[in-house]
Amino acid sequence: MYVRSAMKPIRETVYVNDDTKLDETLKLLKEREIDGVPVVNGTKYAGIVTFNRIYKAFFKSDMTDKERFLSETTAGEIAYQKDVTVDQEEVFENTLLLAKNAPLVAVVDQNEHFIGIITRSDILDQFQSAFGMRKPGIRIAFASSETEGRIARLAKIAKSFHENIISLSTFDESNQNVRRIVMKIEKKENIDQFIAKLEQNGFKVLDIKEV
Repeated sequence: MYVRSAMKPIRETVYVNDDTKLDETLKLLKEREIDGVPVVNGTKYAGIVTFNRIYKAFFKSDMTDKERFLSETTAGEIAYQKDVTVDQEEVFENTLLLAKNAPLVAVVDQNEHFIGIITRSDILDQFQSAFGMRKPGIRIAFASSETEGRIARLAKIAKSFHENIISLSTFDESNQNVRRIVMKIEKKENIDQFIAKLEQNGFKVLDIKEV
């Protein structure tokens, strides 16, 4: 999956210009009930402004009059994350770490023009989908040796039991020869037989939970 598939295009994005005063920016944040907005200079991305950024900038400034500070300071003067962007052709999972320090990540095209955003909410929605969190089922966590063909073997077993796999994720273990696998399947009456077959084929079941 690519960023372009999950991003909000500029036409759906709330943003401010770099010369927008902070009192206007703060009003926009409150009215739209959002944590932050991208700042643009023409067609170029110029950073992010958030509630927290505005308050911090005021306390670090030489002004004592908050209203004066907000009416005289522009969004561009306090914007941050100016160099943190993602290309629309980037793989989606790379946005996760980029959103660690901000509520959104700016999306740019090959000419560095601002074309939209990916928000933390968008990222969480996609990971919920990847883990099948929107569908009820049985979550099975198990360990398997790191050998060629193990996932294919798992798929073959699931197919023989006519299991509908909702999601499948694998994780590295500290032991390089072991991989942890988390699979979610639809709830069926043959779950005990399915688990037994997995264990017979060398999959060590760690946890089973209906979610």
